[in-house]
Amino acid sequence: MDASSMATPVVDVLRGPGPWISVSARRLGPAAWAQRPRRGACVITSVPDMEITDTPRTPAERKRRLLERLERERDVWVATADGAGVPCLVALWFAWDGRALWVSTRLTNPTGRDLRQVGRARVAFGDTRDLVLVDGEVDAFPAPEAPEAAVAGLRAKYGWDPRGDSASYAFYRIRPRTVQAYRGEHEMCGRFLMRDGVWVV
Repeated sequence: MDASSMATPVVDVLRGPGPWISVSARRLGPAAWAQRPRRGACVITSVPDMEITDTPRTPAERKRRLLERLERERDVWVATADGAGVPCLVALWFAWDGRALWVSTRLTNPTGRDLRQVGRARVAFGDTRDLVLVDGEVDAFPAPEAPEAAVAGLRAKYGWDPRGDSASYAFYRIRPRTVQAYRGEHEMCGRFLMRDGVWVV
């Protein structure tokens, strides 16, 4: 098998204002690169043994699906890092209140410390074929100070009130700043549904 048959697909997304994203752009070569689509364009070039046949969903369809999943899904992956950049990834129960995700975990574990001290998190659903990525800012609430609506949301969904388990539990509100939703290379364009905390769809 020669090198050309093993090439990865070229995904060239140029958007403004940046950042611009270019994946495998160097594989285009000088001539093709000079003819690449300019700002605001997106092209997906398939290669041997790969065909993208699915019709990309519209941004509105993706948002509708996202909101459905925020109500229906049982768990989310929560990725954090401490001040030194040491990462942590855990699966947590969550409740969606229409504007933010609420999770609860112990104050003393790595995720709790990161959420409280760094104040940022990335949240993802488990299905890599129907990807949702949420980057958000975090507000921490000791259990006695947790809003009753957040407590009620977790109790209604799971029958669980963290305040009854341990005094070291806290509640964390993750306010989305950026939301992406896509199912593969063919949906790279239009994957941003929210930027800077504002829905763009």
